[in-house]
Amino acid sequence: MSNIQKAFSHGKAFIPFITSGDPSLEITEQLVLQMAKAGADLIELGIPFSDPVAEGEVIQAANMRALSGGVTVDKIFDMVRRIRKTCSVPIAFMTYANPVFAYGSEKFLSNCREAGVDGLIIPDLPYEEKGEILPYCSKHGVSLISMIAPTSKNRIIMIAKEAQGFIYCVSSMGVTGVRQHIGDEVKEMIEIVKTVNDIPCAVGFGVSTPEQAVKMAGFADGVIVGSAIVKIVEKYGFECVPRVAEYVRIMKNAVANCTR
Repeated sequence: MSNIQKAFSHGKAFIPFITSGDPSLEITEQLVLQMAKAGADLIELGIPFSDPVAEGEVIQAANMRALSGGVTVDKIFDMVRRIRKTCSVPIAFMTYANPVFAYGSEKFLSNCREAGVDGLIIPDLPYEEKGEILPYCSKHGVSLISMIAPTSKNRIIMIAKEAQGFIYCVSSMGVTGVRQHIGDEVKEMIEIVKTVNDIPCAVGFGVSTPEQAVKMAGFADGVIVGSAIVKIVEKYGFECVPRVAEYVRIMKNAVANCTR
C-alpha cells in the first residue's frame, strides 16, 4: 500500500492545501507539522507559479506573496526534507506543467522521491498529455494524481481506469475558491469512477465549512480544502499557525464522523 493509499485507510480523509512560502517557508513548515498533528491525512503543498490558471483570487494572491518573498522550487524541496525528519504524513505537490518542465522533469521527480513527496497534481496537464510526466513519476515512485471535473463526461472512465493514488474530483466548474453551493454532479462522477476502479475519490474546489465537508464525505472518500485555509493564512500572516491547526481539527472531526 502506498503512502497516499494509507491516507484513506482510516476512514474519510481530510486533505488541506496551503501555498508553500506564504507568508514564509518557515511558517509553511510549521503549518505542515501542526496540520498533521491536527489530523490531516494528506497535505497538498502548492508550488507558487506566476500564472496559476486553475486558481481563484485567494490562491493567486498567495502565489504572488510567496514568489515576492523569494520562494524557489529548491527551497521547497529543502523544506520538505526538514519536515520528513519528524513527520510522515503523505505530501502531494500541486503545481503546473511549466515549473516541472522548466526545472527538468527527471530532476524534479528524482528530487520528489529523495525529499519524500508522495504525489504530484498538475491541473493544466491534460490526460492525453500525461505521457510527458508519467514515466518520470513511475520511475521515482511518485503517484501522478488524476483530476476529473463535471465536463469530463465520457472521459471519466478512461481517466479512472489508469488513475493512481487517488482521484481529485473537481466539485464544480471554474477556478478554486469558496462556494455557497456545491452541485450533485460530483456524486455522479464518483459513481462512474467506482464502476471501473475502486480508487479513493476526494472532492475539492469550493469546500469551506464543516457542513459542506460532511455532505461531500457522504459519498466521497476524502475532502480537500484550499482557499478557506489560505484565507486564514492571509488574514493572520505569521500568527496563522494555531488558527489553521484549529480549523483543520474541526474539519477533520466533521469528516471523520461521517459514514456512508
